[in-house]
Order: sequence, then structure tokens, then C-alpha cells
Amino acid sequence: MRGPCKVKNRRILACVLGILLTGVFSANAAQPVVLKAPHKAKKTLAAETVAKSISRDEEPYVYDPKGKPDPFKSFIAKQEAFEKKRKRRKPRTYLETLELSQLDLIAIVVGPRGRWAMVRDSKGVGHVIKEGTAVGTNGGVVYKITPDRVIIREHPMDFRGKKITKDIVKKLHASKQ
Repeated sequence: MRGPCKVKNRRILACVLGILLTGVFSANAAQPVVLKAPHKAKKTLAAETVAKSISRDEEPYVYDPKGKPDPFKSFIAKQEAFEKKRKRRKPRTYLETLELSQLDLIAIVVGPRGRWAMVRDSKGVGHVIKEGTAVGTNGGVVYKITPDRVIIREHPMDFRGKKITKDIVKKLHASKQ
């Protein structure tokens, strides 16, 4: 149940608001509408130089948009469309699910039958790799194994959608440089 003071205060507030709103609308309706003419623009130094350049029979500058990006097109929407279009193949091996930063090179074997290397993942499990082994989430392949390093070649896309070649080197003894 509401008290009589609250009801009385609300009635007074409603009356005051009604009076104020009535006064505002009636004051606006009584005033005539005055239209002002635009001011004449003062000649500035820049306007004078433009007028002089046009009067000397020089051709004014014309914007040519060829080869320039459209500033009103969203580059984010273009990137999202590119990501949807790009084919992501499923990883076939466990090594293809790991980032290259998670792998440490721990051994390299060079023999008459070929070259192999052993990498250790973040769990401490060792994996044997050779040239041509798929490694990493960006489609990297072991490109070359030398006696002191392994070179992994990736072909990621840059922000424009162009394919670039990136070589990542894993050294056998990273602490000794």
C-alpha cells in the first residue's frame, strides 16, 4: 500500500512537468521562423592560387583510381572470404597437429642410406623424421637435413592471399651458436 505522501508528490511532479512542457511548446510556436542568407565566402590565399592555376590554362588535377585500393571496401570481409575459400586439409600424422615451436631437435643421424633426425614434442615423446616428412600446422615439409640443423619449408599465405615460401631452421644445439 502506498502512503498518501508518495501519491501527493507524484501528482505535484506531474503538474509541474505538464506546466513546463506546455510553456516550452507554446513559446516555440509563437516565434517566427527566420531564414538567413549564406555569407559570401572570403577569398583566401588557397582560393586565389587555385583561381590563378586554372586561369593559366593548366589542367587541374584529376584523381586516377587505377592500381589503388578502394577505401570503402572492407579488407576484413575480403580476408574472411579468403579464409573460407582456403582449403584446410586434415592432418594425417601427429606431427602435423603440432606447432613447430613445440618441437625440439635432439638428434641427427647421417649415414650411407640417408639422413634422419629426431625431434621431441612438448610431451617429451620423440619422433623420427626424414626429408619429405610433413611437420607443423602450416603444411611444413622437412626440406633438408644437414649434420647440425633441419630446414623445414612452409608455404603459408600472406594477408593478401599470395603464397610465400618460409624456411624454418631447427638447430641441433640451440644453446651453442
